[in-house]
Order: sequence, then structure tokens, then C-alpha cells
Amino acid sequence: MKKILNTVIIILVGTVLLASCKQKMNKEESLPIETSEKRINELQVIGSHNSYKEAIDSTLFQYLLAKDTTKSMLGLQYAHVPILDQLTMGLRNLEIDVYVDKDGGRYANPAGIDLGSSELEYDLEEKMKQPGFKMLHIPDIDFRTQYYLLEDCLKDLKRWSEANPNHEVVFITLEPKDGDTNKFGTTPEPFTPEAFNELDQEILKHLGKENIISPSDVKGNYATLEEAVLHNNWPTLEEGAGKFLFILDTQDEKREKYANRDFSYSSKMIFINAEQGNPEAATMIINDPEDKRISEFVKKGYIIRTRADANTQEARNNDYSRFNTAKASGAQIITTDYYMPSKLFNSTYEVKFEDGSYVRENPVR
Repeated sequence: MKKILNTVIIILVGTVLLASCKQKMNKEESLPIETSEKRINELQVIGSHNSYKEAIDSTLFQYLLAKDTTKSMLGLQYAHVPILDQLTMGLRNLEIDVYVDKDGGRYANPAGIDLGSSELEYDLEEKMKQPGFKMLHIPDIDFRTQYYLLEDCLKDLKRWSEANPNHEVVFITLEPKDGDTNKFGTTPEPFTPEAFNELDQEILKHLGKENIISPSDVKGNYATLEEAVLHNNWPTLEEGAGKFLFILDTQDEKREKYANRDFSYSSKMIFINAEQGNPEAATMIINDPEDKRISEFVKKGYIIRTRADANTQEARNNDYSRFNTAKASGAQIITTDYYMPSKLFNSTYEVKFEDGSYVRENPVR
């Protein structure tokens, strides 16, 4: 009798342990139903503006500020911790400026180094002399950057993602920069349709298609991308986990150069900043959070990026009104220079959600 009783106890304990293990595995390996069925446009995330930017040399900054009668240079007085640290903190939007430099060397000798008598090292590995897309804010003035080459940044993003495979989708706005010759004689290389194709290929090469949410993924079998968006055909949070979504931060002629290239739709890795009614409308950049269209567009299914602050003004005044408006608008992406308080001037301004996080459910969706 005692032997039978012991056997029963062992079976019962084993059953309980097995059930407990199964419950634990299910909890760790899959999202709750109410979460896994949510779409990526039903999140609201905080991210950084000009995420790669390092501070302007103090000597150069003071030199430029002394010659700046409008004091607009104060708007450049911000910097960021390393991009991978931002992601580890929980930020889920990055902003990257890219310049074409097909032959290399175009931005290798910034004039600001001599103007400010800088003693800081610059580009010791001479990466600026290599061909390829470059990452910087303003040539000759605001040129300090965490990455000289876009390629190196993308490689780091992939490594971080592979180490954190269940991270929420990371939105990345890409601003393609060119323009006229500046007063220091630097002429940015123009973005052409061919350059945009190379940009797509650069992203694809270093991240891999399996880690990218592309316009064709969202379009699916719908006639247009916008139609898919209006039918809420965005990936679920589970489908978007471990992936990146790129948005082209430009309009007008440059945007059309990207959108109207003679390349297949499926080769595009970047969503454009398109107005409602455009067949490719899916993501929009509306920097003013007080724009009443934001909530309307969010309800319809579009993904909107707006800003919590700009030109250091909110941080200098500890003014959260713009951030509060951005949160209430439902814009899925809110960018800031101050997910941490400034170390360059006295301010306690810091942008986070109420629970201290940088990701939450969208209040409008």
C-alpha cells in the first residue's frame, strides 16, 4: 500500500511540474493573444533626433556662436550617447542623415577643425576617405559623428538586433542630404535615382531582408500601399519583432527621385514621406505635434512621426507642452534630443512616458 501511495505522489508531482514547465515555456515563447494581435502602428515610441550626433567641439562652438548674431547656433548644442546604448535603453526610433560620397574624401577635411583649433582626434582610421555613404549633420561645422560610414552603423544595428531578437520594431528615419556649395567650399554630392538604388542595396546588404519591414511587405496583395495601410495591413508586433522599418525624411523632387526610379517595387527598402491620397502613402513626417491632422491620420492607419522638441528650446525652458501634445496626438513616433537631460547646459528636461519607458500602447489607436 505504501509503495502504491508513493507511486501516486510521484505521478502527481510530475504532472504538476510538467504543467508548470509548459506554462512557463508558453509565457516566454509567445506573446499574449491581446498583444500578439496588435499591429506595429498601434504602438507609440520615443526615439532620438539626429541619433548619431556628437557635440560640436567647445572651441569651435564658441567661435561660431560669437559670429552668430541670431544665436541660431544654440540649436545645435546637443549630443547623443552611442546608438546601441539608446536602443538598449529602450528607444525605438533613430534618425540618420546620409550623404553620397561615391569616390570618398569629400568630407574628409572639415574646415571646423582649423577654425576651432580643435585638439580632439578626427577620423583616425581615415574612413571619410573611403567611398560610401557618410553620416554627419552639417559639413565643416557639425561634423562629429558616432559613425563615419553608414555601413558601419548598419552592421552594428544588425549585431545588436541579433543579440536582442525579440525587440520591438525599430523605426529609422533617413534624411538624404545634398545641396549647394557652402561658404567653406564643400559641395555635397547630389542624390540621384542611382544613388537611391545604392542606398537600398546598402540597407539590404548589411541588415538582410529578413530583418527589414519593406513597403512590399505591407502592400501584400492590395492594389496600392495606401490601400493596404487603410486596411491595417501592417505587421503584428510579433511579426515585426527583431526588425527595422525605414522612412525617407524628404519631400518634393528628392522624394520623387526615390519613388519613381526604374526599379521594381519589391526592391525598395524605404517608405516615403507621402501625402494622403498618394498610392505609396503609409508613413508621414509631421514635425508640429499641434497639427490636427495627426490624430485623423493615425486613426486611418498611417504611421506618423512628430517631434517633442526642436532647436534645444524646450530643453532650455523645461517646457513639456509640445511633448504632451505629441503624446496625445497618437503619433506613433516621437523624437527628442533629450531622452536624458542635457550635459551641455543646465536643464532637467527629459522625455519619457509616465512609467519611465519609451514604448507604450498608442492612446489613439
